[in-house]
Amino acid sequence: MLKIILSPAKTMRREEVIPPFGIPVFLNEAYELVHSLKQLSETERAAIWKCSEKLRKENEERLRELDPGRNPSPALFSYSGLAYSHLSPESLSDLQLAYLQTHLRILSGLYGILRPMDGIVPYRLEMGAALRVNGAEDLYAFWNRRIADDLQKDCDAVIDLASSEYSRAVRPYRNPDVRFIEIVFAERNAEGKLITKGTFAKMARGRMTRWMAEEEIEDPAQIRAFQNGYRYLEAESNETRYVFQRQ
Repeated sequence: MLKIILSPAKTMRREEVIPPFGIPVFLNEAYELVHSLKQLSETERAAIWKCSEKLRKENEERLRELDPGRNPSPALFSYSGLAYSHLSPESLSDLQLAYLQTHLRILSGLYGILRPMDGIVPYRLEMGAALRVNGAEDLYAFWNRRIADDLQKDCDAVIDLASSEYSRAVRPYRNPDVRFIEIVFAERNAEGKLITKGTFAKMARGRMTRWMAEEEIEDPAQIRAFQNGYRYLEAESNETRYVFQRQ
C-alpha cells in the first residue's frame, strides 16, 4: 500500500463541528513530552519554541492546560497552515477523506504520527526542537525508529511530501523493501538553476495531497501526471525523486 507523509503546521485551531474518530497511536508518548515541557523554565521553553514574545505567552497559557487527549479535534482539520489551506479538507468528499484516512500520515513532534481523523489538541512542538526527554538529547532521539516503524506497516511505497525537518524522523529507518519517493517542487532562477521556494512548496504539497485523494492514486508512477501549475521533469527525476517545475 502507498502512504503519504506530510508535515504538520505551526498554526492550529479547534474544529468544533467534525468529531475525531481515532486516537493517536503514541498518545502516551505525547503525555510524556508535555510533562517534560512543563518541567522546564520559561526561558528554556522559549529557546525550544523560538517564537515571538506574543506567541511565547500564548504558548505558556496553552501549556498550563495542555492535555493531549482531552477535547480533541481531528488532525487534518486542526492544522491551518499553507499546505492545509490548499488541501482544503472541509470540501473533500467522504470517499476522498476515506482515501486520506488510509493513505495519509501527518508527522508531529508531539504526537509522532497521526492519521487524518486522530484526535489532537493545539500545541507547539516542532520535530527539530532540542527537548531532552529521559536521556534522549532531542525529539529525533526520543522518537528513534517508532514513527518509521509505524509508518511502514503494510506499506510498499512512501510519498514524501514532508519538509526535511520531518522526513529526517523516518528516513534513517527506511525498510529496504519500502520505496521512498521524495517530491520536489521547484522553479528556475535567473541562472536557470532549479530552486525550491518554501511558500510555493507548501502550497503544492497540499494541492498534491488533495489531488491524490481526488484521483485515488495507488501507484507512485501515477503521480507524474500531477499538474496544478506544475509539470513533471523527467530529466531531473529518478525512481526515488520526482521533480516538478512551477509554471
